[in-house]
Amino acid sequence: MLPLDSALSSLSSFLSLLSSSISSALSSSSSLLASLSLFFSSLNYSLPSSPSALLSASSSLYVSSSLFFSLPLSSKSTSSLSVSSSFGNLSFSRAYWVSQKLLAWNMEIEHAQFSMFASKNANLNLSAGGVKGEDLVIQLEEEQGRLPIKVIEKFPHIAHYKALKLPDGLDKKYLVKSQLAIACIDADGIPVDATGIQLPGVLDDLFSYDGPLGPIFTQNSVMLHLWAPTAQSVCVLVYLSPSGGSLLESVQMKEDNGVWSVCGPKSWEGKYYLYEVTVFHASTQHVETCLVNDPYSRGLSANGERSLFVDLDNGSLKPEGWDSLAGEKPQFEAFTDITIYELHIRDFSVGDKSVDPNLRGTYLAFTLPDSAGVCHLKKLAESGLTHLHLLPSFHFAAVDDNKENWKFIDDERLASLAPDSEEQQAQIVTIQDEDSYNWGYNPVLWGVPKGSYSTNPNGSSRILEFREMVRALNSIGLRVIMDVVYNHLHASGPNDKDSILDKVVPGYYLRRNTDGLVENSTCVNNTASEHYMVNRLIIDDLLLWATEYKVDGFRFDLMGHLMKNTMISARNALDRLSREKNGVDGAKVYMYGEGWDFGEVAHNGRGINASQLNLTGTGIGSFNDHIRDSVLGGSPFGPPLQQGFVTGLSLQPNEHNHGNKDDVTKYLASTTDWIHVGLSGNLREFVFTNHEGLEVKGSEVQTHDGVPVGYAGSPKETINYVSAHDNETLFDIIMLKAAKEVPLEERCRINHLATSIVALSQGIPFFHAGDDMLRSKSLDRDSYNSGDWFNRLDFTYESNNWGVGLPPKEKNGNNWPLMKRLLGNPSLRAGKHHILSAHENFQNLLRIRRSSPLFRLGTANAIQARVCFHNTGPSWIPGAIVMSIKDGDKGMPGLAQLDPLYRSVVVIFNARPSEFVAPISALKSLPLTLHSIQEASSDARVKTSFYDASTGTFKIPPRTTSVFVEAR
Repeated sequence: MLPLDSALSSLSSFLSLLSSSISSALSSSSSLLASLSLFFSSLNYSLPSSPSALLSASSSLYVSSSLFFSLPLSSKSTSSLSVSSSFGNLSFSRAYWVSQKLLAWNMEIEHAQFSMFASKNANLNLSAGGVKGEDLVIQLEEEQGRLPIKVIEKFPHIAHYKALKLPDGLDKKYLVKSQLAIACIDADGIPVDATGIQLPGVLDDLFSYDGPLGPIFTQNSVMLHLWAPTAQSVCVLVYLSPSGGSLLESVQMKEDNGVWSVCGPKSWEGKYYLYEVTVFHASTQHVETCLVNDPYSRGLSANGERSLFVDLDNGSLKPEGWDSLAGEKPQFEAFTDITIYELHIRDFSVGDKSVDPNLRGTYLAFTLPDSAGVCHLKKLAESGLTHLHLLPSFHFAAVDDNKENWKFIDDERLASLAPDSEEQQAQIVTIQDEDSYNWGYNPVLWGVPKGSYSTNPNGSSRILEFREMVRALNSIGLRVIMDVVYNHLHASGPNDKDSILDKVVPGYYLRRNTDGLVENSTCVNNTASEHYMVNRLIIDDLLLWATEYKVDGFRFDLMGHLMKNTMISARNALDRLSREKNGVDGAKVYMYGEGWDFGEVAHNGRGINASQLNLTGTGIGSFNDHIRDSVLGGSPFGPPLQQGFVTGLSLQPNEHNHGNKDDVTKYLASTTDWIHVGLSGNLREFVFTNHEGLEVKGSEVQTHDGVPVGYAGSPKETINYVSAHDNETLFDIIMLKAAKEVPLEERCRINHLATSIVALSQGIPFFHAGDDMLRSKSLDRDSYNSGDWFNRLDFTYESNNWGVGLPPKEKNGNNWPLMKRLLGNPSLRAGKHHILSAHENFQNLLRIRRSSPLFRLGTANAIQARVCFHNTGPSWIPGAIVMSIKDGDKGMPGLAQLDPLYRSVVVIFNARPSEFVAPISALKSLPLTLHSIQEASSDARVKTSFYDASTGTFKIPPRTTSVFVEAR
């Protein structure tokens, strides 16, 4: 309850100072701030010490003569102090201009009158009599019935809103450049409500555009085009230098139907530029003049301070053989032949002493054929790895492009500290926002390579060096996948230096809630691909990277926050690219991403989104979190000790209370069905025998909250994985979940076992860099900003980075007591022989997968006909999965022959801490032998695997994956 009696006297001293713009009052009236402070101190609510600080504070405050007061709406929203009448609030935008002729507002008042108000100079304000300060007022007519279907499909979250019709003859292109508001007056002429208006619907209806954007180079000129239909004025400012220096020229651009353009001289090439955009910004309620990069920039100066006029077709920016690279790329027949290895550009080389210090952490480190890291990648490629997934490499925030500004820690000092010390993370945290490290999931501008990974962040070096990296990786047998982050932007508003799109067309590129505030469910500043020009920008950007940088695939961060239509349109656009016309075979470019369904888009809340369940049949892959959680146990959001199939669930429990024995055994059986589904490509229609002995489809196997486990229509739509850059590394999660008494040797075997499930599954296997080297981040569950220290890779195989101190407290502090016990235990530190064993095992898994097309079946029908699971039903032996894959014989009826070497393959995953012995009647009398790759391996345990053809009995040693083959 607000202590209003004690506060009224304080409040009254500043009410008289309120005007139509509280912001201007704040900037000119220290007495107002003092009164505000006095008032809120009586409420135990402190204010910033200065007017400017108040304006930028992380809260939203609304004050009116009716003493309406609202606490902060969102910890991430930009705050403002705004005048509000008792009947409305123009700081919100609760109405929608959904098409040329219609507005929508959630206002149900009988016999009401509705009006729209416009002010080019943003003079609208509220008084007791209604909206004032307008240049124009427009009477609206109430429409009968629902909003049109087309509108509801685009804006399903406002399907129930009232439709209001605009009169004919309005200059709508003028109106969208103004501050707009809508007001409601009841039958007695009393104002009821007033609010601002969201514009994306009408902007799409009036200004959707498919023509040129960004810089276009001809023999004699440079053309610029900028889509900015709400802008009142746009100039291009041209500079000679990347930063500072004097302005060379300012040129007014001309508008044609929302697109501003100018034709400049060829001499602009190599110079820098910015746009000066004058536009109304709803977040400040002012007409703002912003300096902003070109959203279609093709080059940048350091930190994106200015855009660079650069022609990507300039021969000086092309490595030798660049134009013919498409014909030299590593070949594969189908997407199910792909195997992915996920890697951060800086992690790859920053600690590699075989790399020139000036090239560590850069694109060019991938071009050094004899470095330890490149040699490591060569070995993986020779074994069967096909694609290297690089974490974000576009222009992102949080890492200064200027290396001279980076701060460093004393590695030798940190290395001298105890393996479970708090000191390492304490030192890392002090510089974590000023060092050289970040994952990069904070996008600023999508279409330009990140400058901090280049040898020179100014000029065009980053362009040439990125291309050289792609060419070098292709030359060693690896195609390149780019991690793209289209679901959100790092910044918004008119003032943040990293805000670009929201300065050009405020409120359009970002998805907003029904109050008009930016949605932040992704983390911050969600984008709105349901808007035409957002959708277009995403597709244009993908085509840019595919054609100009010859990228071979795209991984979509939080793909479920994009619309399904965007993903399908992108897939179709890529498929249209040809080697003859575009220098790339677009049909070979793979697309996949995180199909999580949450936030405002959940359950198709903003249209049909690109979630796991919605992408069936599109050919677009999504990460299969069900196999990850069932193999390892729990989820990234649950207790860290929760166990799964390989980590000891039921069979070697840790101290976590998983429930009574019967429930745990049943849970192991039911989640093993999830693995069965995952091993068969996570297909929704795949039929198999479940743990209860019933014939079920993959979609009929469900998680604890009723979500279908199987969702894919074909195996190329499934990305099977157990680890990625997010959350703990595979080795670390095993260290957490394994029972105390499990020795290091067995924990290493668990690591091997988990990777084998991924490697030998149908679908597309995905591995985190270092899965093959027992990589540790010293138990850090979120190392996005933990510096080089916690993220290091060692390609000399001397260390896996375990026990380099407790991980940063912010994300890990709650589990420090558990972590301290593990990190401080010297018996859990892996040696070089452990790492080399893991590396060999991983290479062997890749070789085995490549050795037979039976592991890479391309269709759901082929998987249903050939893949079978044994040791199922109520009598199963817990902790073991038996999978057979059969082939046909050439010229014989039945299955077609795919494999020239093997008639059938049997894989047994034994996660038990003891030997698995079982007769499999369906596999009796087959002439099976252990795969020659395993026979030749240095793993003595796997060589003891045994099969008796006369009884069909298999004997598989503890924590071992054995592959048997029937040779032709």
